[in-house]
Amino acid sequence: MIVTGKIDKAGLFILGFFGLLAFGFNGYEKMKGLIFTTMIFAGVTAALYYPSYFTNFGDFKYTVLIIPLIQIIMFGMGTTMSIKDFGAVFQSPKGVFIGVSAQLIVMPIVGYCLAQLSNFPPEIAAGIVLIGCSPSGVASNVMAFLAKANVALSITITSIATLLAPFLTPLMMKVFAGEFIEIDVLAMMWSIIKMIIIPIGAGLVFNKIFGNSVKWLDKAMPLISMLAIGLIITIITAAGRDSLLEIGGILMLLVLVHNFFGYLLGYWYAKLFKMSEEDSRTIAIEVGMQNAGLASGIANSLGKIATMGLAPAVFGPLMNITGSIIASYWHGKPTEKTPEPISAN
Repeated sequence: MIVTGKIDKAGLFILGFFGLLAFGFNGYEKMKGLIFTTMIFAGVTAALYYPSYFTNFGDFKYTVLIIPLIQIIMFGMGTTMSIKDFGAVFQSPKGVFIGVSAQLIVMPIVGYCLAQLSNFPPEIAAGIVLIGCSPSGVASNVMAFLAKANVALSITITSIATLLAPFLTPLMMKVFAGEFIEIDVLAMMWSIIKMIIIPIGAGLVFNKIFGNSVKWLDKAMPLISMLAIGLIITIITAAGRDSLLEIGGILMLLVLVHNFFGYLLGYWYAKLFKMSEEDSRTIAIEVGMQNAGLASGIANSLGKIATMGLAPAVFGPLMNITGSIIASYWHGKPTEKTPEPISAN
């Protein structure tokens, strides 16, 4: 149907293809990491072919669900953390500083350059910058584990970058995206605080009070978070369907370039500071994989979900594919072994 020019009638077949692909991946241990991404592509396909089902129900617009869904994800992140976790900052300050600084330098600058080259309408171009100014997300922690990287460092960088986001993301957007759209720094700060700091704080308190009595939540929250991310991307795709069909191919290419340079420059940035192979892989993944859900929430809070939210919507599923590929490649490559100290005897 695609070859004969009837792609507009192929929706159900493409949905079936992704469903069967996910079912097939479930039979192979090494491919299970792609099931979630495949189902996101199924959601995106459904949103493109049948947008009316994902935009509103009567007078209720589904975009109002985006911020609450992000808050649920952040609350889940908070329930897995404790104050002790931040002790890793003092145990490995060099790795944390390099990882966070790489995020603050590499992705915003690359995003700005790509936005300038894109020739997109200002709000869509600002979305490319926005994904670069966002922190890393929990998906990077999973990929770090699969890549035999330093998971503890990955979680710490994600946590610190996320907690800094309410203050640094608006400032970076003012610097790098100010020429595309008007940025109200204080309003954006408060919006991100509501999406990040308050839910994570609530999660920390919840974990402190209930602790071991709700261990089931540790298993449930990752699944809930994945469903929430999938729903967010589907809603954004439906909201921005017309713009996405017009510029989708070019936007996808720019997003892949952004993602690729995040991995590449993040890795060599770490190597420049003589980080180990394990830590360099960690920082590469942390820089390349951004919190697309948070970026979508920021775009929604500005009332620009159908334009500024497009780049995050495309970045989300694509980074999971590239992250899975890189993680699988590195999984089969041994990391450096730290030499044992020479005995005084």
